[in-house]
Amino acid sequence: MVTAIVGANWGDEGKGKITDMIAEKSDIVVRFQGGSNAGHTIINDYGRFALHLLPSGVFYNHITSVIGNGVAFNVPKFVEELKAITDQNVPMPHIIVSDRAQLLMPYHIDLDSYEEERLAGKSFGSTKSGIAPFYSDKYAKIGFQVCELFGDENDLMDKVKNVCTLKNVLLEHLYHKPTLNPDEVFATLMEYKEAIAPYVADTSTFLNNALKEGKKVLLEGQLGSLKDPDHGIYPMVTSSSTLAAFGCIGAGVPASELKDVVTVVKAYSSAVGGGEFVSEIFGDEADELRKRGGDKGEFGATTGRPRRVGWFDAVASRYGVRAQGTTQVVLTVLDVLGYLDQVPMCVGYEIDGKVVKDFPTTPMLKKAKPVFKLMPGWKCDIRGIKEYDQLPIECRNYIDAIEEELGVPVTMVSNGPKRHDIIIRKPEAEKFFK
Repeated sequence: MVTAIVGANWGDEGKGKITDMIAEKSDIVVRFQGGSNAGHTIINDYGRFALHLLPSGVFYNHITSVIGNGVAFNVPKFVEELKAITDQNVPMPHIIVSDRAQLLMPYHIDLDSYEEERLAGKSFGSTKSGIAPFYSDKYAKIGFQVCELFGDENDLMDKVKNVCTLKNVLLEHLYHKPTLNPDEVFATLMEYKEAIAPYVADTSTFLNNALKEGKKVLLEGQLGSLKDPDHGIYPMVTSSSTLAAFGCIGAGVPASELKDVVTVVKAYSSAVGGGEFVSEIFGDEADELRKRGGDKGEFGATTGRPRRVGWFDAVASRYGVRAQGTTQVVLTVLDVLGYLDQVPMCVGYEIDGKVVKDFPTTPMLKKAKPVFKLMPGWKCDIRGIKEYDQLPIECRNYIDAIEEELGVPVTMVSNGPKRHDIIIRKPEAEKFFK
């Protein structure tokens, strides 16, 4: 059985915690897209961790963690992150890396930074992790697959020379930066080969065999629906698909095996980077929510940048849930809102004097103004509550309103940052814990 855990919005919905929690009764966790450009914060018995590239199953001895073929595989970050968790007394996890994954190279990071510098005030707000240049190379067919490191070295060197010729035109004539030396690039690839050799495997065959044996597989997405390059707030998006449907491609499993799409939705909104954000708030109101949000405030797990924050956006969330093909929703960080007398909810967008309920394309989104309704707050701390009917009635009414707006059952409610700060609201979620 394959289950995907994905985000409905701009990312940072709390997917890492939910994956970590459901992994307890799973066998395999797969990262299927993205790279080290975004992070998942997980709090467990070992401590507090911000994972960027490693799958969220690495804290369980019984889990095989897979870095799939769809990932932008940054080898130094992989080695660094693995050392960081084992240095905090986490047992060495069982990890395998797809032989079809492609390598994020140092020049991808440089090119990302150079382009942001060139664009100046019109930049995309990149994390400068090399993601856009990486995926550009992948689809231009000049990327390096992991398996190429273990093939004929003369063929590999020929490819390196070709890539350097192409890149050096940009480096010299567009960015006016130092050019690439093919021998140095080749040497870097050989260092990567030595570092990852123990982990490389045919992960697609491994996963398909596991499914035949009845194993439970989790696909772990990065970012959320609104950062998808096809269906998000283009061009302020990431460069790989953030949708559950891509999970099967990025992992190498049949689409027919995907049985559940668990979409994580935040009880308010937050985003890192540029792009349209209709329900965004500012000033003291934003500072207060940012200070209280997350588990240590709303700051990026990768960049440390203050996140933009806003109220729950029913229009964007409903669209994000639909794009993911959601079967059930997990509502997170509900506990953060306990300080409010009234809880605002964006239930529509006003565009050119008309209120719309369907999420528009970017040019129309730029014109949108939020239409809010106010709901009574519950004015208390709900952390530690385990049973749904013990939540204040105002809190339950807020959840009911979100569920009605989304049109998909909210089966779990997260009311704290720790692994087991969770309320099972509907029986559909119980199968994940058996």
